[in-house]
Amino acid sequence: MFSGSTNFVDSVDSVFLLIFGISGVLLAVVTFFMVYFVIKYNRKKNTTPKDIPGNVVLETVCTVIPVILVLIMFYFGWFGFKPMREVPKDAMKVKVTARMWSWLFEYENGKQSDVLNLPIGKPVRLNLDSLDVVHSFYIPAFRVKQDAVPSLKNYLWFTPEKAGSYDIFCSEYCGQRHSYMLTKVVVMEQDKFNEWYGREKEKPEAATAKEKETPAREAEQGKELLKLKGCTGCHTTDGKPSAGPTLKGLFGSKVTVLTNGRESVIAADEGYLRSSILDPNADIVKGFPPIMPAQKGFITDKEIAEITEYLKQLK
Repeated sequence: MFSGSTNFVDSVDSVFLLIFGISGVLLAVVTFFMVYFVIKYNRKKNTTPKDIPGNVVLETVCTVIPVILVLIMFYFGWFGFKPMREVPKDAMKVKVTARMWSWLFEYENGKQSDVLNLPIGKPVRLNLDSLDVVHSFYIPAFRVKQDAVPSLKNYLWFTPEKAGSYDIFCSEYCGQRHSYMLTKVVVMEQDKFNEWYGREKEKPEAATAKEKETPAREAEQGKELLKLKGCTGCHTTDGKPSAGPTLKGLFGSKVTVLTNGRESVIAADEGYLRSSILDPNADIVKGFPPIMPAQKGFITDKEIAEITEYLKQLK
């Protein structure tokens, strides 16, 4: 179904089929002799035990053959894996940030997305990072998987060769909502990707106009940011708590928090929202685990203001 979706599919599938075939043959041989010996040496046929002397030839064969098979699997596995670590110099770079429980993709022009958009035929290097625990970036259709580890720079690369939409999973158990950590990679023609990517730099007058955004526009941007920054992985907007407290009706309410183990009630105003985003474990909402990663360095003042404006309207 996904044959040829990337440059690694055929090589990975070939090694898989080789190992599967060897394992199948060994299973058949072992099962055959197991059944054969059960019948041949049944107690009813061999009432008197007999000493069976060793057989050097048989022992040698049973040692050499498995070693050869393991070396064959290692050889093809290694030469299939080696190209996966040799990234072409012209590869497009995308930063992938994993966090409980969503993915964030950042492109070289500063564009961000919660879906990985890529052009056909262009080598892509994904630089993997994690904000909290160990995650594992996995695209089954592309035959690529690599761990995203906090404070460890990791990467993988591939060349998409077929347009379409493919699933992205986290294949490392990472907590309560691990199974919700899903997104897509969308492979498209180069012209469509260019249109989405937006290669032209923003003009100064356009930037000035954005600075004068209305509260409604800020709120709209804030709604998108909640999804983009991964907030909706733990927080709902419908009033029902999830892994974290709901955001509906939060602004202006009274929140019971634990600060250094001491319980207190504080107002959910602009200052509270800002500190909760930048340093969420300073004041932990009572009844919820301290699992939210600090966003300091990953979010701008403008983005905080837009999220705050949206929460003001989320009654």
